[in-house]
Amino acid sequence: MGRPRTTSDEAILGATARAIGRHGPQGLTLAAVAQEAGLSPATLVQRFGSKRGLLLAFAADAARTAAEPYERARREHASPLAALRAALVHLAEGVSTPEELSGSLGFLQLDLTDPDFRAHAAEHARRTRDEIAALLAAAVAAGELVEEAEAGPLARAVQTAYNGALILWALTGDGTLPDAMRDALGQALRPYLAG
Repeated sequence: MGRPRTTSDEAILGATARAIGRHGPQGLTLAAVAQEAGLSPATLVQRFGSKRGLLLAFAADAARTAAEPYERARREHASPLAALRAALVHLAEGVSTPEELSGSLGFLQLDLTDPDFRAHAAEHARRTRDEIAALLAAAVAAGELVEEAEAGPLARAVQTAYNGALILWALTGDGTLPDAMRDALGQALRPYLAG
């Protein structure tokens, strides 16, 4: 019988996220993740097989947990629009410089060039859009948005505004990323606000 795991996969994937933020996926090494997680690189190889295996596990986990910020925001906010704002701003809060964002954006290259990564990225995007659409539909039902607001197309517009705000902020560095998210969401929703 093998030794029990003292560090969960969840903790290792959290360490992977922090290491990606510093090194990007291309500059990431198993040694950097191991140091961040307080493990040996050999432990990561035993668990994930390779750097690619670790990054694929990270991408799969991101897709699997894409709904969590929205679920948490629903519990914390009675207003569907407040929950949507809170979820999107929360996703931006951990980034304070364009350089910190570059590691995450570096993952986009893997997503676009490798079909295994692309499958996880597409699933993440779909789950994110579904969560946004559900909150928008709830906002229409609650009278926060006009009845003519179609949740599906508006969710796509909000998701596009979110991703566009990430890139624009990374290029300009104007203000904070959470403020950029608030502004982008406000502009996307303004024509549909009730009252």
